[in-house]
Amino acid sequence: MASLKTPARTKERFSLLLLDLEEYYFEHFTAYHLSGSSKKDRKKRGSFKVCSRSIIFEAEDLSEPILKIPLRDCKEIDFVEKENNPFNEPCPPIISISCTQVIYIKEGNIIAPYRNERGAKKMTFELEVWSKTEDVVQTLLQLHRASCLEKLGDQTAMIEANLQSRLARSSFDKNCLQNVAEKPHMECEVEMVTPLVSNPGHICVTDENLYFQPLNGYPKHVIQIKLHRIRRIYKRRHCLRPLGLEVFCSENDLCSDIYLRFYNTADRDEIYYYIATFLENHMTEHTAESYMLQWQRGHLSNYEYLLHLNNLADRSCNDLSQYPIFPWVIADYTNKYLDMTDPATFRDLSKPVGALNKERLDRLLARYRGMPEPRFMYGSHYSSPGYVLFYLVRVAPEHMLCIQNGRFDHADRMFNSVAETWKNCLEGATDFKELIPEFYGNDSSFLENKLNLDLGRRQNGSLVGDVVLPPWASEPSDFLQKNRTALESQHVSENLHEWIDLVFGFKQKGSEAVAAHNVFHPLTYEGGMDCDSIKDPDERIAMLTQILEFGQTPKQLFSSPHPQRITPRFQISRSLSTNSSIGELSPASPCEDSSFEDLTEESRKLAWANMGDLTRLGSHKIHKEAVTGITVSRDGAAVFSTSQDSTLKMFSKELKEFQRSMSFSNMALSSCLMLSDGKTVACSSWDNNVYFYSVPYGRRQDTLMGHDDAVTELCWFEDRLYTASWDSTVKVWQRVSDGSSTNKRSQCELLAELEHDTGVNTIALNPAGTLLVCGCKDGTVTIWDTSSYDTLHQVHCHTGTIHCTAFSPDSRHVLTTGADLCMKVIDVQTGMVISSVKAEEEQRCFCWDGNSVLCGGRSGDLLLWDLLSNTVTKRITAHTGAVTAMWMNDLCSTVITGGEDRQMIFWKLQS
Repeated sequence: MASLKTPARTKERFSLLLLDLEEYYFEHFTAYHLSGSSKKDRKKRGSFKVCSRSIIFEAEDLSEPILKIPLRDCKEIDFVEKENNPFNEPCPPIISISCTQVIYIKEGNIIAPYRNERGAKKMTFELEVWSKTEDVVQTLLQLHRASCLEKLGDQTAMIEANLQSRLARSSFDKNCLQNVAEKPHMECEVEMVTPLVSNPGHICVTDENLYFQPLNGYPKHVIQIKLHRIRRIYKRRHCLRPLGLEVFCSENDLCSDIYLRFYNTADRDEIYYYIATFLENHMTEHTAESYMLQWQRGHLSNYEYLLHLNNLADRSCNDLSQYPIFPWVIADYTNKYLDMTDPATFRDLSKPVGALNKERLDRLLARYRGMPEPRFMYGSHYSSPGYVLFYLVRVAPEHMLCIQNGRFDHADRMFNSVAETWKNCLEGATDFKELIPEFYGNDSSFLENKLNLDLGRRQNGSLVGDVVLPPWASEPSDFLQKNRTALESQHVSENLHEWIDLVFGFKQKGSEAVAAHNVFHPLTYEGGMDCDSIKDPDERIAMLTQILEFGQTPKQLFSSPHPQRITPRFQISRSLSTNSSIGELSPASPCEDSSFEDLTEESRKLAWANMGDLTRLGSHKIHKEAVTGITVSRDGAAVFSTSQDSTLKMFSKELKEFQRSMSFSNMALSSCLMLSDGKTVACSSWDNNVYFYSVPYGRRQDTLMGHDDAVTELCWFEDRLYTASWDSTVKVWQRVSDGSSTNKRSQCELLAELEHDTGVNTIALNPAGTLLVCGCKDGTVTIWDTSSYDTLHQVHCHTGTIHCTAFSPDSRHVLTTGADLCMKVIDVQTGMVISSVKAEEEQRCFCWDGNSVLCGGRSGDLLLWDLLSNTVTKRITAHTGAVTAMWMNDLCSTVITGGEDRQMIFWKLQS
């Protein structure tokens, strides 16, 4: 991970990681360390650094160690003035420090465990600027008093007061602005957060840039980020409080450009909303549901989707207590060859690591059942700072030394072998850790000891070096490549949603977590403990430290089962299980003429990719009121339309003129469709009836008096007719002919009546005819199984009338539009609303391919929406009133729209 790698060895060897956890670096001075009696050793030039809990001296000579003197180990800190020399020249004052411990770091400029020397010592330093000496001593004495306080809470409070005083006495240097014309919007105190480190300073946001100026000038005087470069911005929960803000200048990078911790939530929110408002034209704010839709449809890889979920769940590479989590997916670390076609190669993603071994789980459950409330199954977590650095010690040794008081872990407890680590995760009594993103990335350096670190010797006598790889990996890069291939494999793609349920979803908490054996210590959950309610400062700090070091469960992103990914091998079955709430998944059967099907599908994809190139062929005003429905004959020669003027009109595309006009009642007709015989047009009416018009005979053939209120829409599949009505029902009819002659009257036999709470405004069938979706006046969407007439899902997703609804071509999703200006995408498997878009106007009708939507709006324009980015990609001027009806042919190359302006407009997609 780029943010954790140790920087190249340069003259600047100091790092904030040399400080204790929660320690601040305040200021530095050029100084001399006075030691020894010889001229050579007498004065060593370097940097004298004042920190909140220690004094650090970094010599310019790279062979010299960095000295660290903990303030708590100091007995005396004195300002010493020397007498003038014999020539009456003034001698510089010195800082004299008597202490009982000195820590030696990077001896010989090598990263290694720190060397502690205990015993009475006297260290003296001479500042290059003499006049600063007395002030520095006074500061050190004040910090020394804080470090010697008995209670940790009192120490923290006194140091915090010193920090806030320094921040209050300083401000952002306006000379650092890149442009004199820049207009500052806001300035406040913040801390820049990097792994294990917080660096205080000032932030300034202008109309062009975001600036951070560290109080101590480290690592540089000012950090600048141009606002127009920002692509993503996230609010973060830092140290269990809503104070963090993370900024990314790229779409998919794992590491951010800056992570800031504010001192109050109001400041954080003001900066967030200012930047978000500025960036409305530069970035899109994605939700978990919008990423889910992209992932389901194959526009995001499994790796990318997990990165986005981690981001949305407050996981950050800058916060080791909330580092991104990735699953173990491979379970075979012993065979020479990795068989990606064998399910046994893979870990069971429906279970947490702690439940993968039944024998161990039985022992844990026995303990769990005998435990007093609050009970938990696992005493350690699947992600914590210690686990992250366990994996990354070879590229982030200074982080490991920081978190472990200057020492590496015992050699036998290091990350020595992938197979050993997996085995311990399966069998160890307290080891339930998952993986980190690096296992699926491109940089294998975390597996190699390229820095030649002395990480110790194991009990078997072997030195800890590179990580031992499984037999099936020839080298570290090959290991990562096969890991990534496994993550993106068919098997993992079909089962990853189950792991997401455990870590980010509905099995994270509550009874579902208990049933899934996924219960961790209460302190690991968001909201599990309110540290601010603990009055005793020492107890509060201890509790906070425990929570941060123990590991934290991600923010819960989903409260219902996560949908499965759409993979090429699977499709919704034409037959649905009557005792199941979702369509069963079964292998897709090959089509008899698959080459034609592939060509047709490819043509559709190409058409939708170029849908913005729709060309207007012509318009015709043949109705006296708004057009309500459009259908076309099989040969495409005749176009039929209904209108609120109560007529059915037939228009000849070839002659470009209307040929017939039929009136069935004195009330509006609401929709029309061509039946499968190609000779009959069915029309629904506000007079509660459905009329059947015979095209060959040019007359009404039959009337179905089927409802107690207006019939709003019709659907037809094979020999079944579905009629929706404002009487709150959808009725299913079997249409049976009285004889073989087409001039004979037909009869409709009622098969089912589907009840709803309010009037049904719109209905649609999936391509296979196995599912029916209904949109109601109260904003409720109901999905029905047409074989059993059971309700699969009922989702209240709009706040007003639903205008239009339709299945995606693969039947996985339903799209709805409503009077609340919203477009909603519902997952058919789970009933979850996985995408919600608010438009500027009502979208009255649409056609879609699952990713893109061609909508007709109230303004009369056609809008082409990209649902994966929730943006309008094209606006086409069409009608002078609302678009009220839309028809598209199978190849998506011809579109006909009707509107309140009484016109029908013909469109052609130019190839």
